[in-house]
Amino acid sequence: MRARPFVVATTLLALAVGGCAAGERDATGASSAAGGAGGGLTGDITVFAAASLTDAFAEVAAGFAEDHPDVTVTFSFGSSASLAQQVVAGAPADVLATASSATMDTVVEAGDTDGDSRVFARNVLQIAVPAGNPGGVAELADFADPDRTIALCAAEVPCGVAAERVFAAAGITPAPDTLERDVRAALSKVQLGEVDAALVYRTDVLSGGGSVEGIDVAAPDVDISAAATTDYPVAVLRQASKPDAAQAFVEYVVAGDGQEVLRDAGFRAP
Repeated sequence: MRARPFVVATTLLALAVGGCAAGERDATGASSAAGGAGGGLTGDITVFAAASLTDAFAEVAAGFAEDHPDVTVTFSFGSSASLAQQVVAGAPADVLATASSATMDTVVEAGDTDGDSRVFARNVLQIAVPAGNPGGVAELADFADPDRTIALCAAEVPCGVAAERVFAAAGITPAPDTLERDVRAALSKVQLGEVDAALVYRTDVLSGGGSVEGIDVAAPDVDISAAATTDYPVAVLRQASKPDAAQAFVEYVVAGDGQEVLRDAGFRAP
């Protein structure tokens, strides 16, 4: 795979990757198109994507920019449920990628996708603890210990839904101290040492580097692997202003070099 430039700009959970690594940036941090071959595709596309895709999609977009230098990709990362609600409410976006097929289905059923969605990756829940594991968390059952400080995702977002499935399958009633708006917010609690543990995705643990350690999710005498796994679908949206460019980005994610980036980030093949 070719080496990819990684030129991004971030504002809270928004991120823009210009169509050319050498392009000039404006005051907002977005790159200007700089010409070059790209199959005739030009313009700006906006991608709404699950928070757990933040790091991987930034690199995916940098590689996409090599093939399509006249297309600028702008991201809005956050809770899949919130992003889906925004799309159904008419928020301008070209592509939606969620951490849950059920969440994507709400957008498909509302008639807001251009065709069916396609699963491009899978992820699995993992226990995240601060480096050194000061809380001594060893297993999923520790999430029921009221003496430990625990973070979970809110029930309405995909990582929260997956957590509920896992606890139900394991017969555990958790005792969370905080419910977070998305998986990156839960991870942040761990990185800051504000909680003893959180239930996040494996890819988020990897993104935390040395500040976070991961413990596999398991339960005695119960196979909870299916409950801990979630699919990631992506779709071009019906209201896409640049449908050809949006479709090209989806193809790069589903079947192009984007798959290698996702594997490197810890995602599983669909």
